[in-house]
Amino acid sequence: MNYRHAFHAGNFADLVKHAALTLTLDALMAEPSPLTVIDTHAGAGGYDLEGELARRTGEAAQGIFRLMEAGDAPPAFDRLKAAVRQGNPGGGVRFYPGSPSLIAAALRKQDRYIACELREDDQALLAQTLARHARASAVKADGFATAVRESPAAGRVFVLIDPPFEKGDDYQQIARAMEGVLRRNRPACVSIWLPLKDLETFDAFLRSVEPFAPNLLVAETRLKPLTDPMKMNGCALVIANPPHALAEPLATVCGWVAGRLGEAGGKARVWRTAA
Repeated sequence: MNYRHAFHAGNFADLVKHAALTLTLDALMAEPSPLTVIDTHAGAGGYDLEGELARRTGEAAQGIFRLMEAGDAPPAFDRLKAAVRQGNPGGGVRFYPGSPSLIAAALRKQDRYIACELREDDQALLAQTLARHARASAVKADGFATAVRESPAAGRVFVLIDPPFEKGDDYQQIARAMEGVLRRNRPACVSIWLPLKDLETFDAFLRSVEPFAPNLLVAETRLKPLTDPMKMNGCALVIANPPHALAEPLATVCGWVAGRLGEAGGKARVWRTAA
Protein backbone atom coordinates (compact mmCIF):
# COMPACT_ATOMS: atom_id res chain seq x y z
CA MET A 1 0.00 0.00 0.00
CA ASN A 2 1.17 3.53 -0.75
CA TYR A 3 -1.08 5.22 1.79
CA ARG A 4 0.56 7.08 4.68
CA HIS A 5 -1.55 8.88 7.21
CA ALA A 6 1.10 11.60 7.53
CA PHE A 7 -0.43 13.21 4.43
CA HIS A 8 -3.72 13.69 6.32
CA ALA A 9 -2.64 13.98 9.96
CA GLY A 10 -4.62 16.52 11.94
CA ASN A 11 -7.30 17.03 9.28
CA PHE A 12 -11.04 17.35 9.98
CA ALA A 13 -11.51 13.57 10.01
CA ASP A 14 -8.79 13.18 12.64
CA LEU A 15 -10.62 15.68 14.85
CA VAL A 16 -13.74 13.50 14.74
CA LYS A 17 -11.88 10.21 15.04
CA HIS A 18 -9.55 11.23 17.85
CA ALA A 19 -12.04 13.22 19.89
CA ALA A 20 -14.35 10.20 19.72
CA LEU A 21 -11.43 7.96 20.71
CA THR A 22 -10.61 10.00 23.80
CA LEU A 23 -14.29 10.08 24.82
CA THR A 24 -14.54 6.31 24.40
CA LEU A 25 -11.32 5.66 26.31
CA ASP A 26 -12.44 7.91 29.17
CA ALA A 27 -15.65 5.91 29.49
CA LEU A 28 -13.98 2.51 29.21
CA MET A 29 -11.19 3.36 31.65
CA ALA A 30 -13.75 4.44 34.24
CA GLU A 31 -14.41 0.74 34.87
CA PRO A 32 -11.67 -1.00 36.89
CA SER A 33 -11.61 -4.33 35.05
CA PRO A 34 -8.80 -4.96 32.52
CA LEU A 35 -9.23 -3.79 28.94
CA THR A 36 -7.67 -5.19 25.77
CA VAL A 37 -7.31 -2.59 23.01
CA ILE A 38 -6.53 -3.62 19.43
CA ASP A 39 -5.75 -1.03 16.73
CA THR A 40 -5.92 -2.67 13.31
CA HIS A 41 -4.19 0.06 11.27
CA ALA A 42 -2.14 2.05 13.76
CA GLY A 43 0.14 4.05 11.45
CA ALA A 44 3.25 5.76 12.78
CA GLY A 45 1.77 6.73 16.14
CA GLY A 46 2.46 10.45 15.87
CA TYR A 47 3.12 12.99 13.13
CA ASP A 48 5.29 16.03 12.43
CA LEU A 49 2.98 18.58 10.82
CA GLU A 50 6.01 20.48 9.55
CA GLY A 51 7.30 17.38 7.79
CA GLU A 52 7.31 17.00 4.02
CA LEU A 53 4.28 14.69 3.81
CA ALA A 54 2.03 16.83 6.00
CA ARG A 55 3.08 20.06 4.29
CA ARG A 56 2.37 18.56 0.88
CA THR A 57 -1.38 18.53 1.56
CA GLY A 58 -1.66 21.16 4.30
CA GLU A 59 -4.82 19.49 5.59
CA ALA A 60 -4.00 20.22 9.23
CA ALA A 61 -4.52 23.93 8.56
CA GLN A 62 -8.26 23.28 8.25
CA GLY A 63 -8.28 20.79 11.09
CA ILE A 64 -6.24 20.77 14.27
CA PHE A 65 -4.93 24.33 13.74
CA ARG A 66 -8.49 25.63 13.57
CA LEU A 67 -9.49 23.64 16.65
CA MET A 68 -6.57 24.83 18.76
CA GLU A 69 -7.26 28.46 17.78
CA ALA A 70 -10.98 28.26 18.52
CA GLY A 71 -12.11 29.82 21.76
CA ASP A 72 -15.51 28.19 21.67
CA ALA A 73 -14.62 24.54 21.04
CA PRO A 74 -16.89 22.29 23.17
CA PRO A 75 -15.49 20.37 26.17
CA ALA A 76 -15.74 17.12 24.20
CA PHE A 77 -12.47 18.17 22.53
CA ASP A 78 -10.65 18.90 25.79
CA ARG A 79 -8.80 15.59 26.04
CA LEU A 80 -7.54 15.80 22.46
CA LYS A 81 -6.46 19.42 22.87
CA ALA A 82 -4.61 18.53 26.09
CA ALA A 83 -2.74 15.74 24.26
CA VAL A 84 -1.71 18.17 21.51
CA ARG A 85 -0.46 20.70 24.06
CA GLN A 86 1.46 17.98 25.90
CA GLY A 87 3.17 16.97 22.66
CA ASN A 88 4.14 20.58 21.97
CA PRO A 89 5.53 21.87 25.28
CA GLY A 90 7.11 24.84 23.55
CA GLY A 91 3.76 25.97 22.20
CA GLY A 92 2.33 25.87 18.72
CA VAL A 93 1.06 22.82 16.89
CA ARG A 94 3.90 20.97 15.22
CA PHE A 95 3.45 17.43 16.54
CA TYR A 96 0.10 15.68 16.30
CA PRO A 97 -0.70 12.51 18.27
CA GLY A 98 -2.09 9.56 16.35
CA SER A 99 -4.41 7.05 17.94
CA PRO A 100 -1.51 4.92 19.29
CA SER A 101 -0.21 7.88 21.30
CA LEU A 102 -3.69 8.63 22.67
CA ILE A 103 -4.38 4.99 23.56
CA ALA A 104 -0.99 4.30 25.12
CA ALA A 105 -1.26 7.40 27.32
CA ALA A 106 -4.59 6.15 28.69
CA LEU A 107 -3.47 2.61 29.57
CA ARG A 108 -3.51 1.43 33.15
CA LYS A 109 -1.31 -1.34 34.56
CA GLN A 110 -4.08 -3.93 34.07
CA ASP A 111 -4.64 -3.11 30.39
CA ARG A 112 -2.88 -4.16 27.18
CA TYR A 113 -2.69 -2.59 23.75
CA ILE A 114 -1.84 -4.25 20.42
CA ALA A 115 -1.08 -1.80 17.61
CA CYS A 116 -0.88 -3.33 14.12
CA GLU A 117 0.92 -1.82 11.13
CA LEU A 118 2.18 -3.48 7.94
CA ARG A 119 4.27 -0.68 6.40
CA GLU A 120 7.83 -1.24 7.55
CA ASP A 121 8.72 2.45 7.83
CA ASP A 122 5.60 3.36 9.78
CA GLN A 123 5.87 0.21 11.90
CA ALA A 124 9.39 1.23 12.92
CA LEU A 125 8.13 4.69 13.93
CA LEU A 126 5.22 3.08 15.75
CA ALA A 127 7.59 0.88 17.75
CA GLN A 128 9.55 3.98 18.78
CA THR A 129 6.35 5.75 19.81
CA LEU A 130 5.26 2.85 22.01
CA ALA A 131 8.68 1.83 23.34
CA ARG A 132 8.20 3.50 26.73
CA HIS A 133 4.78 1.97 27.31
CA ALA A 134 5.18 -1.44 28.90
CA ARG A 135 1.58 -2.47 28.26
CA ALA A 136 1.67 -1.60 24.56
CA SER A 137 3.15 -3.55 21.66
CA ALA A 138 3.69 -2.61 18.02
CA VAL A 139 3.32 -5.61 15.73
CA LYS A 140 3.91 -6.00 12.00
CA ALA A 141 0.79 -7.99 11.28
CA ASP A 142 -2.49 -7.96 9.40
CA GLY A 143 -4.77 -5.95 11.65
CA PHE A 144 -8.02 -7.56 10.54
CA ALA A 145 -6.79 -11.07 11.39
CA THR A 146 -5.08 -9.92 14.58
CA ALA A 147 -8.25 -8.28 15.89
CA VAL A 148 -10.15 -11.55 15.63
CA ARG A 149 -7.32 -13.75 16.87
CA GLU A 150 -6.28 -11.59 19.84
CA SER A 151 -9.71 -10.57 21.09
CA PRO A 152 -10.22 -12.57 24.29
CA ALA A 153 -13.40 -14.63 24.51
CA ALA A 154 -14.06 -13.19 27.96
CA GLY A 155 -13.27 -9.79 29.40
CA ARG A 156 -13.49 -6.28 27.99
CA VAL A 157 -12.29 -5.53 24.47
CA PHE A 158 -12.05 -2.33 22.43
CA VAL A 159 -11.18 -2.69 18.75
CA LEU A 160 -10.40 0.33 16.56
CA ILE A 161 -10.66 -0.30 12.79
CA ASP A 162 -9.38 2.46 10.48
CA PRO A 163 -7.95 1.04 7.23
CA PRO A 164 -6.55 3.14 4.37
CA PHE A 165 -9.39 2.26 1.96
CA GLU A 166 -6.98 1.65 -0.90
CA LYS A 167 -8.14 -1.90 -1.61
CA GLY A 168 -11.40 -2.78 -3.26
CA ASP A 169 -12.39 -5.20 -0.52
CA ASP A 170 -11.70 -3.00 2.52
CA TYR A 171 -15.40 -2.74 3.40
CA GLN A 172 -15.78 -6.52 3.20
CA GLN A 173 -12.63 -7.00 5.30
CA ILE A 174 -13.98 -4.62 7.93
CA ALA A 175 -17.29 -6.45 8.07
CA ARG A 176 -15.58 -9.85 8.41
CA ALA A 177 -13.29 -8.61 11.16
CA MET A 178 -16.15 -6.98 13.02
CA GLU A 179 -18.20 -10.17 12.81
CA GLY A 180 -15.26 -12.27 13.96
CA VAL A 181 -14.59 -10.07 16.99
CA LEU A 182 -18.26 -9.99 18.02
CA ARG A 183 -18.59 -13.75 17.62
CA ARG A 184 -15.66 -14.24 19.98
CA ASN A 185 -16.72 -11.55 22.44
CA ARG A 186 -20.31 -10.36 22.01
CA PRO A 187 -20.02 -7.26 24.29
CA ALA A 188 -16.82 -6.02 22.59
CA CYS A 189 -16.76 -2.35 21.65
CA VAL A 190 -15.80 -2.09 17.98
CA SER A 191 -15.29 1.39 16.52
CA ILE A 192 -14.97 1.76 12.74
CA TRP A 193 -13.94 4.90 10.87
CA LEU A 194 -15.29 5.31 7.34
CA PRO A 195 -14.93 7.98 4.66
CA LEU A 196 -18.21 9.47 3.44
CA LYS A 197 -18.22 9.76 -0.33
CA ASP A 198 -21.68 8.65 -1.39
CA LEU A 199 -24.68 7.34 0.50
CA GLU A 200 -24.99 4.03 -1.37
CA THR A 201 -21.52 2.84 -0.36
CA PHE A 202 -22.17 3.85 3.25
CA ASP A 203 -25.66 2.33 3.36
CA ALA A 204 -24.40 -0.88 1.73
CA PHE A 205 -21.81 -1.27 4.48
CA LEU A 206 -24.42 -0.77 7.20
CA ARG A 207 -26.62 -3.39 5.54
CA SER A 208 -23.71 -5.82 5.42
CA VAL A 209 -23.11 -5.68 9.18
CA GLU A 210 -26.74 -5.52 10.26
CA PRO A 211 -27.18 -9.34 10.56
CA PHE A 212 -24.56 -9.65 13.32
CA ALA A 213 -24.49 -6.07 14.71
CA PRO A 214 -28.10 -4.86 14.67
CA ASN A 215 -27.77 -2.05 17.21
CA LEU A 216 -25.03 0.41 16.26
CA LEU A 217 -24.22 3.99 17.13
CA VAL A 218 -23.59 5.87 13.88
CA ALA A 219 -22.03 9.34 13.75
CA GLU A 220 -21.92 11.21 10.44
CA THR A 221 -19.93 14.37 9.80
CA ARG A 222 -20.66 15.80 6.36
CA LEU A 223 -18.60 18.79 5.30
CA LYS A 224 -20.50 19.06 2.04
CA PRO A 225 -23.42 17.30 0.33
CA LEU A 226 -22.67 13.74 -0.75
CA THR A 227 -22.95 14.52 -4.44
CA ASP A 228 -19.42 13.71 -5.68
CA PRO A 229 -18.44 10.08 -4.99
CA MET A 230 -14.87 10.79 -6.13
CA LYS A 231 -14.22 13.04 -3.13
CA MET A 232 -14.22 12.53 0.62
CA ASN A 233 -17.20 14.68 1.52
CA GLY A 234 -17.13 13.76 5.17
CA CYS A 235 -16.53 10.86 7.52
CA ALA A 236 -18.47 8.52 9.76
CA LEU A 237 -17.99 6.39 12.83
CA VAL A 238 -19.88 3.13 13.24
CA ILE A 239 -19.64 1.76 16.78
CA ALA A 240 -20.87 -1.56 18.13
CA ASN A 241 -21.52 -1.71 21.89
CA PRO A 242 -20.53 1.92 22.54
CA PRO A 243 -20.04 3.15 26.10
CA HIS A 244 -23.12 4.54 27.77
CA ALA A 245 -23.72 8.25 27.15
CA LEU A 246 -21.25 8.51 24.25
CA ALA A 247 -23.90 9.74 21.79
CA GLU A 248 -24.34 13.23 23.22
CA PRO A 249 -20.69 14.38 23.34
CA LEU A 250 -20.05 12.67 20.01
CA ALA A 251 -22.90 14.65 18.46
CA THR A 252 -21.28 17.81 19.83
CA VAL A 253 -17.97 16.90 18.18
CA CYS A 254 -19.52 16.10 14.81
CA GLY A 255 -21.73 19.19 14.91
CA TRP A 256 -18.81 21.51 15.66
CA VAL A 257 -16.62 20.07 12.89
CA ALA A 258 -19.42 20.17 10.31
CA GLY A 259 -20.55 23.65 11.30
CA ARG A 260 -17.13 25.24 11.73
CA LEU A 261 -15.11 23.48 9.03
CA GLY A 262 -17.77 22.46 6.52
CA GLU A 263 -19.45 24.20 3.63
CA ALA A 264 -22.96 25.64 3.68
CA GLY A 265 -24.40 22.20 2.96
CA GLY A 266 -22.47 20.49 5.75
CA LYS A 267 -24.29 18.78 8.58
CA ALA A 268 -23.88 16.22 11.34
CA ARG A 269 -26.08 13.39 12.53
CA VAL A 270 -25.71 10.84 15.32
CA TRP A 271 -28.22 8.00 15.34
CA ARG A 272 -28.76 4.34 16.16
CA THR A 273 -29.63 1.53 13.82
CA ALA A 274 -32.69 -0.53 14.72
CA ALA A 275 -32.16 -3.39 17.11
